[in-house]
Amino acid sequence: MLLDLASLLAAVVLAAAGGEAFLRGVLGLAAWWRLPTMLVATTLAAFATSSPELTVTTLAALDGQPAIGLGDALGSNVANMALIMGLALVFGDVPAQWPPLRRDALLALLVPLLTGLLLLDGELSRLDGLLLLGLFAGWLALVARQAVRYRQSLPAPEALEPAVRPVRFWSWLLGGLIGLLVAGRLFVSGASGLAAALGMQGYVIGVTLVALGTSLPELVTTLLSRWRGEDDMGLGTLLGSNLFNGMVIVGTAAVIHPIRIPFATVSGVLWIGVLALLLMLPVRGRIPRVRGLLLLSVYAVHIARSLSA
Repeated sequence: MLLDLASLLAAVVLAAAGGEAFLRGVLGLAAWWRLPTMLVATTLAAFATSSPELTVTTLAALDGQPAIGLGDALGSNVANMALIMGLALVFGDVPAQWPPLRRDALLALLVPLLTGLLLLDGELSRLDGLLLLGLFAGWLALVARQAVRYRQSLPAPEALEPAVRPVRFWSWLLGGLIGLLVAGRLFVSGASGLAAALGMQGYVIGVTLVALGTSLPELVTTLLSRWRGEDDMGLGTLLGSNLFNGMVIVGTAAVIHPIRIPFATVSGVLWIGVLALLLMLPVRGRIPRVRGLLLLSVYAVHIARSLSA
């Protein structure tokens, strides 16, 4: 148990340091590229923080168990919006304008509905997976076009100081991401060890502690963004992570190996994910603090439903 406690302590310290470095790297690259923080967070930051889910999904699909990847992706999406956004709102309202969020939020609502439709026959086929990946490619093309248009609308950049180098931002980002991923692994290892020692069942450990460990990069990034007043960064990371999970991770799993699973098994988590997304949509330029309690309640229902399944 002492080793498990040491793992937990190391995870907390490493997550704090890695999260700070990752945040500085993303913000630095956004400024260097002269792009909105929200745009960079929705793509680069979100894809990076979703790398644990992509690894789990790919390995599970190659091992002939693609349903694990589907569950990981859908469960992570619920954790992103219900748990992490709920915790962020505990500290107060989150400023958020609807126009910058509209495209990504509507797509994030569409993807679980489309996934449910594709699963009505009890299977996500390779063709279904290609459809999800194609949808992601189309979204990425729109994002790239937005980035080009935004840069063209800006005045010519002033000369940057010689000391400013993009390699420094990349070093922060990659170093911070490695720290976050290792922290998540240490957290899962330490918490699982302690839980097993206390007699918790393996499934309970999985749906609580392991899920939280794989969502640790998004959690740390979002909470640090709140603390530093970079709410666009946290919100963009969560939205982008949901899009990446729903289209790339689920699509990749289905392309590698068709996913056969009854619709009734996943319908609950799909609807919970849609509800969580609806609760984080802004009203009059803000996401109200009271939504945080509602989102945390939604997450509690998700955990209770998972434990009773």
